Amino acid sequence: MSQKEIATPTRTKAILEAYGFKVKKSLGQNFLIEPNVLRNIVEAAGITGESGVIEIGPGIGALTEQSAKVAERVLAYEIDQRLLPILQDTLSDYPHVEVCHGDVLKADVHRDVERVFKKGQDLAVIANLPYYVTTPIMMKLLEEELPVRVMVMMMQKEVAERIAAVPGSKNYGSLSIAVQYYAEAETVFHVSKTVFVPQPNVDSAILRLTKRDKPPVEVIDEAYFFALIQGAFTQRRKTVLNNLSTYFKDRLTKAETAAILHSQDIDPVRRAETISIEEFARISDAFYMKTGN
Repeated sequence: MSQKEIATPTRTKAILEAYGFKVKKSLGQNFLIEPNVLRNIVEAAGITGESGVIEIGPGIGALTEQSAKVAERVLAYEIDQRLLPILQDTLSDYPHVEVCHGDVLKADVHRDVERVFKKGQDLAVIANLPYYVTTPIMMKLLEEELPVRVMVMMMQKEVAERIAAVPGSKNYGSLSIAVQYYAEAETVFHVSKTVFVPQPNVDSAILRLTKRDKPPVEVIDEAYFFALIQGAFTQRRKTVLNNLSTYFKDRLTKAETAAILHSQDIDPVRRAETISIEEFARISDAFYMKTGN
């Protein structure tokens, strides 16, 4: 290609100036100016010439360009209408890229996947996610059980650490369990805030989520299971007994709550951050059998 890669400081600046583009803080727009980071995201997702790629928030097309060099087909969701003419320009060499204007949180992604990709095609999700919508977007894509093999996402370092955390660590919480129920989570590498324009206030991390064939635990009622976990983590410094006693205050006495925990070999004075997903599954089912809702 005759032009420099999009994710260089000079080309990014030239593109933004040519279109008079002003970054919207409300959309969390920070453009990456280090192509190696983007290539590493594509590599971490294991994208090949057979793969289809779903990208969330292509911006000016820097990450899209790197995946389009490898993948057979790319579908990108962009919420900011002002970026559409820029993407049409920067991605003009890649006819196998389709940019879909809209909010991925409102999109029928299943329908788009059926329309754009081959049945059974290897699919990967990649994204440089705005910090304020990282969790809603990630949970939507996981809960809707899209036929994707892996999701590789750049996000706030602190959030990535919480998602990949293990029981007993200070970062482990309800978000760790919610994500790890659907996927194996690992932080692939960290990204300094200095390689973005404009520069954000915090460093980022690349998180890889490898979808599970089935959850690591079976529970009677998934919604009940996740709600109970939220309740158990309400106040991190409190014991699981205190948090769950508050959560079940209209349905169970504190003594009954303690008895159910004991029945599952859970010491009531433990904190939620020490309890594994397998233990939470047992606790959830035991409380479900007692309260029935």
